[in-house]
Amino acid sequence: MKNIVGVRFKKPGKIYFFDPGNLRISNGSFVIVETAQGEEYGQVVISNRQLPDEKIEKPLKKVIRIANYKDEKKYKSNKEKEKSAFKICEEKIKEHKLDMTLIDVEFKFDNSKVLFYFTADGRIDFRDLVKDLAAIFKTRIELRQIGVRDEVKRIGGNGVCGRELCCCSFLGNFETVSIKMAKEQNMSLNPSKISGNCGRLMCCLKYEQDVYEEKMSRLPKIGAIVKTEDGEGIVEGVETLRERIRVKLKDENGEFYYKKYESPNVKIIKNIEEEVLDEEEKQHLKELQELEKLAKIDQTNIDDDDF
Repeated sequence: MKNIVGVRFKKPGKIYFFDPGNLRISNGSFVIVETAQGEEYGQVVISNRQLPDEKIEKPLKKVIRIANYKDEKKYKSNKEKEKSAFKICEEKIKEHKLDMTLIDVEFKFDNSKVLFYFTADGRIDFRDLVKDLAAIFKTRIELRQIGVRDEVKRIGGNGVCGRELCCCSFLGNFETVSIKMAKEQNMSLNPSKISGNCGRLMCCLKYEQDVYEEKMSRLPKIGAIVKTEDGEGIVEGVETLRERIRVKLKDENGEFYYKKYESPNVKIIKNIEEEVLDEEEKQHLKELQELEKLAKIDQTNIDDDDF
């Protein structure tokens, strides 16, 4: 067992474990910690606790001290310098006529490096820009090209649900989402209704997917042949959360009719899965395929690079 504290450097952002040594640190306290990039200022969101060794992936870096007044003053000063650096960098981008959009600026706590985050459609030759910025700030300069999901995360906003975006409030890491998830959750397959502010599939498609997958593993698939109290039929639809099955049956006169059954009252004879494209999916097929392609990109979280 190892004594750890959890520290977050940005909100939202990934939580990193550090070795507090003999320090007892409560939630909400600010600390100075050792990182791969030097000293950093962060907030403790998990107070002292014991963690099994197997859950710790690499040797923990140490908490240097609980932040004092000077540390807080320096941190706030860096935040003010970031605003000024943003304006300077924007002017230099225009001066060099670079096709890129500056998103954010970050000063490392010890001023050992300044990071400029930007978006662009392709590769950008920013070597001359880096030279100019290094001459101005007299420290190491790093430019990072980020994806649209990271861009929206840093800018902020509200989702279609009316709440603050998940990536701006609590979501530490982006997870892979797919059109398949939307289909399995019986959601509208109109791209405008399942895409977030970033133009990618909404992260919340992932939240209930495990529940859907668990239930679907026990339910017949559309196209399956099943036995009911009214005879054999073909599954035409499945209400996954209610575990209710819609079955197509044939009456004594050879006419088809439909009836719903609770899943315990349906026995699977042959679980054939039929590929079904509804009208909405057919209408937006190309857009959905493009969304699926984009969903495989932009999976990096810029927080992971520094600590």
